[in-house]
Amino acid sequence: MSNIVNNLVEEYIRTTLKDKEGLLKKLEEYANDYNVPIVHKEVSELLKVILKVQKPKRILEVGCAIGYSSILFASTLGEDVEIITVERNENMIEKAKENIKLAGFEKNITILEGDAEELLKTVDGKFDMIFLDAAKGQYQLFYDMVIDKLKIDGLLISDNILYKGMVAHDEFVIRRKKTIVKRMRNYLDYICNCDYLDTSLIPIGDGVALSYKIDERGDE
Repeated sequence: MSNIVNNLVEEYIRTTLKDKEGLLKKLEEYANDYNVPIVHKEVSELLKVILKVQKPKRILEVGCAIGYSSILFASTLGEDVEIITVERNENMIEKAKENIKLAGFEKNITILEGDAEELLKTVDGKFDMIFLDAAKGQYQLFYDMVIDKLKIDGLLISDNILYKGMVAHDEFVIRRKKTIVKRMRNYLDYICNCDYLDTSLIPIGDGVALSYKIDERGDE
């Protein structure tokens, strides 16, 4: 149970949406078998629609895992997109490289290997879209490192922002997760109230925040 929406509603949505095919389907099965965190099915379909509307040419992803989201982005947008993704887990990196090669997107997707806190400092240029899907207790840290790299009219997408419902209500909070929950709440308070973003919180999957950049960040 996700604590995000009613179980029956969630099941209906997931069974109604069209199933993936080919490599993406295999990656979903692998993630399920080996408990690898990837975006939920309903979130992946939302991302596809957003990508087709926004048509980003340059995407920065924080949290690659087995490469599922990056491959989804490239599959949706085609060969014109450039994706830079960051991952520190060596096993995930090797699997992601294998999957990206199988998908035929080696020229489109670059994996930066190591700690995001260090690697994000080295990323140059501006991006049309940024996707946060890494350590949930570090979103504010990552945000501060990447938001100035997002173009005006660009989109920041933060996944898992309700964190199994724990962020929404203390009733769901597991004691050992209190620090992560507190940090995520602070992060959401910030992106929902700063004057250079328009943000919507969407209760699908594990929660998704969409933030549209309307101006550059000023002095705070």
